[in-house]
Amino acid sequence: MTGCLSGINQDSSFTLSAGLQQLKNEHPPLLEMLSNLLDLSQKIEEGEQMEENFSRLREMVIEFLAELEPHSEREEGVLFEMMAAYIVREMGPIAVMEYEHDQAKRFIGTFLHNTKDGTIGFSNEKMIENAQMIKNANYTLVSHFAKEESILFPMAENMFSEEEKQELAERIKVI
Repeated sequence: MTGCLSGINQDSSFTLSAGLQQLKNEHPPLLEMLSNLLDLSQKIEEGEQMEENFSRLREMVIEFLAELEPHSEREEGVLFEMMAAYIVREMGPIAVMEYEHDQAKRFIGTFLHNTKDGTIGFSNEKMIENAQMIKNANYTLVSHFAKEESILFPMAENMFSEEEKQELAERIKVI
């Protein structure tokens, strides 16, 4: 995918079925949101309009999570489940992908929990510490999307029958 960091190591001539292509197409808007979160987190670390930027960061994280959750559900609840018929879910690529989902959600969840009352009583150091959680979520997810596109999606494309590819596309449409 041209211009998309998550397309690194992707063979652009490789064609994905409709369901897998949909999952891949969901990455660029999420990556754009992640980039904006990273930019804002870095401004907070640099001490730039900390309270205003921190408040905006929280709003943007909530917006991002609203977009990420259905994407994650399509992967975990449908794609990973279907792949588990072929490969062990508790280890290997699916386990890594689920671990990274959980890790990113923990970073985001901790940030949201810590900031539920805004910045009341927050020192500059506390704001920086919490902004770093969003940076960590960013780094986790950018790497994660690249692995999905270069390894997991092609693997699924090669292992699924045409009927399973159709089932995947139909099942993820309802989420």
